[in-house]
Amino acid sequence: MTTGQISDPFPLDEDADGDDGPHVLRRRAERALQAVAFDTIGAGYAEAFPVKDGQLACGRRLLDRLEPGDSVLDVGCGTGDPTVGQLTAAGMRVTGIDLSDGMLTRARAARHQGPHTPVLHRIDMYDLATERADRAWNVPALGPRGRGTFAAVTAFFSLMLLPQDEIPTVLGRLRELLRPGGVLALGTVEADLDHVPLPFLGRELRISGYLREDLERVLVESGFAVEEQSGHSYAPASTSLPPEEQLFLCCRRVG
Repeated sequence: MTTGQISDPFPLDEDADGDDGPHVLRRRAERALQAVAFDTIGAGYAEAFPVKDGQLACGRRLLDRLEPGDSVLDVGCGTGDPTVGQLTAAGMRVTGIDLSDGMLTRARAARHQGPHTPVLHRIDMYDLATERADRAWNVPALGPRGRGTFAAVTAFFSLMLLPQDEIPTVLGRLRELLRPGGVLALGTVEADLDHVPLPFLGRELRISGYLREDLERVLVESGFAVEEQSGHSYAPASTSLPPEEQLFLCCRRVG
């Protein structure tokens, strides 16, 4: 385990689309620093957000659309609490990804009850459904050959770590991994922010957010139909974090 790993195992100047330049270097460096931040946050995250009723309720709505044994990809799985555990207990075949070694170590140490042991990988979500998934991260099942193989994708509070101009790209790549009619369950914080540096549990993270009508527009333009939406006011247990409005959406791949 390499906690705090700053670089990925493939040249930084080659992007998933064959692009290169300073913006690629900057993006990968920022993502790596975010991973280091979550390495150090560790158990503090669960202590600050001990109640996850909205996320669990969205998970139940997702499970109503699935059959036992279906394959589900959890993007930004963190420690696996609660989504990996919830889906595994319901009989799903879960693949979890995260960029933080520290969070993945905790997820691998957890005892998730269910017929199928979850599979966890370290990979940048930006590289999903691209050749880099295989060449840089050695996860070919999440590259081009994985297109159309997942019944569902969950992304709870992970896309908000991207700048707004990258979120549609990643949504498009998640859509590629979904089978036709597959479901995306998404959780985020409602806010009009674009990669703004904010203090978070003793670290600084860059956070993006949308107002709900703008988020729905981005999802529709990315090839999804929004089927359900709910909002939940949430006050983190940590007094250093302000109350927030959490949004949870269940969407279906169109086409």
